[in-house]
Amino acid sequence: MKIAFYGTGLMGSGFVRRLLAEGHEVNVWNRSADKARRLQAEGARAFDDAAAALAGVARIHLSLGDDASVDAVLEPLSGVIAAGTWIVDHTTTAMHPTVERIGRWAARGRTYVHAPVFMGPANAAEGSGLMLFSGPKAQYDALLPALQRMTGKVIDLGEAPGRAAAFKLFGNLTILGLLGVLGDVNRLAHALGIPAGEAFGLFEHFNPGATLAARAARIESADVTQPTFELAMARKDLRLMIEEAQRGGHDLVVAPAFAAVLDAAIARGEGHLDVLAATRPLR
Repeated sequence: MKIAFYGTGLMGSGFVRRLLAEGHEVNVWNRSADKARRLQAEGARAFDDAAAALAGVARIHLSLGDDASVDAVLEPLSGVIAAGTWIVDHTTTAMHPTVERIGRWAARGRTYVHAPVFMGPANAAEGSGLMLFSGPKAQYDALLPALQRMTGKVIDLGEAPGRAAAFKLFGNLTILGLLGVLGDVNRLAHALGIPAGEAFGLFEHFNPGATLAARAARIESADVTQPTFELAMARKDLRLMIEEAQRGGHDLVVAPAFAAVLDAAIARGEGHLDVLAATRPLR
């Protein structure tokens, strides 16, 4: 198949290599043209003109920066994308603009599909990782064989537009939140004079991530009246962490923010509840 790929940064380049390995003919375009030209040595055909890269293609793939960059690339091409050409966007975007984009292209008689991924550049090149999909079942069935060869596993999130965008944000929020917590562990370790490697060695034996699904299920159940970790005691532990870090000349970042959430819950008289009470939506 002849494919156009827009956005040849780290992820996009990995996808292009995978598509080439699968035997596809791939036209590439990037706003920084030199990034696209580097892929010519591997068999891609680079174009300086985004519209010219569309000639004869059956699918368009994108891996760009955000909603604005997706629209900046696609909108000028609205008059030249042929009917029947699939537009498959792997960019991490916000849900509401994505829903609007799906509707806008449908009104033009074109099929825009959002399929964000949980993958790194190496995964993209080797075709491993997770890809999210939401949209009509017919679109899913038509694209699934090709998408599976790009990623290994495709998760169907249903027909409602925008769900793939939402679930990609859920996943990235979790990843970034964990990085924020690990940053605080690193700061606290330095404050206490313990090498970071030794502090992180705890996770060889104690794996909080293994409890993630169970804790999420408890949050979803909204049962906070039978505490396993009382909110007031959790706040005390955060106080100890913050104070110890300050004694060692470091300020934590994530812990004080969550402490403020617990303080508000305690002020509402919720100190006796499970700490999961603090995860309820704030009004």
